[in-house]
Amino acid sequence: MAEIHAACFTQPRPWSATEFRELCASPLCLVKTLDLGFAITRRAGPEAELLTIAVHPDARRQGKARALLSELLATLQSDGCEEVFLEVVADNHPAIVLYKAAGFTELSYRKDYYNGVNGSKSAALVMRKIL
Repeated sequence: MAEIHAACFTQPRPWSATEFRELCASPLCLVKTLDLGFAITRRAGPEAELLTIAVHPDARRQGKARALLSELLATLQSDGCEEVFLEVVADNHPAIVLYKAAGFTELSYRKDYYNGVNGSKSAALVMRKIL
């Protein structure tokens, strides 16, 4: 997962293998995987947060992210989750299109939320889907 994440993200920074091991070990996290892709949510009562979704650049444009997101949302809903939140870099247009197509709506905007390389900052969109 760390290798795929590093191939997908520079801002915010890619997560380490240790961070992924810790997340996957948590009983609050739900992990879905496909060949060259994965998604992770963390549950908090009736809510969940999509922590990350990543598909290796060589495997994109094949519907993998859509399939991962759809499977995650279906599992969360069947487990009694009522709503899902996420944060996304505001200029990550492909991800925003994916989330909107899945029924997420924009909730808020966080200026200079993510720290990038060489001190750069990026805004975040907070999005939500009611299940």
